Amino acid sequence: MGGAAVNSGANLFSFITIGVIVGCGVTLLLERSLSRVLLGVILIGNGVNLLIIFGGRAGEPPVVGIADEAAMSDALPQAMILTAIVITFGFTAFLLAISYRSWYLSGDDEVPDDIEDQEIVRRAARREVSAADLATEPAAVAPEQVDAPAPPRQEGRE
Repeated sequence: MGGAAVNSGANLFSFITIGVIVGCGVTLLLERSLSRVLLGVILIGNGVNLLIIFGGRAGEPPVVGIADEAAMSDALPQAMILTAIVITFGFTAFLLAISYRSWYLSGDDEVPDDIEDQEIVRRAARREVSAADLATEPAAVAPEQVDAPAPPRQEGRE
């Protein structure tokens, strides 16, 4: 056991697989269904955990006295992954509770638009300007912008 370090290096296929897992997780995270968001968080967590474990140095068990210090594996990625697993589990439980509450109250776990989003969509359909643009450039430079007059200054009276 005190011999050369075990070389189990990561190959390109491993990193492509990690990229696909994280990419699928991000795609699911952008959905409006809370159950898909939950699956996206789980996939991203597992993909990042795999990426962290491949970042560590392979070798003998990190126990002093059993192996040469130069041949020991790095214990920090393993500790980081244990912490990440606990955090991901807690966040998953939280999202599961939110998803269940949404399903219990409304019958589905779809995230609805809030009032501000609905107002933005309505104004965009009517091609309205949602707020006055207080930019400093004149309207001749950027005709799509609407420059509101500056508010009058109130001088302090003594």
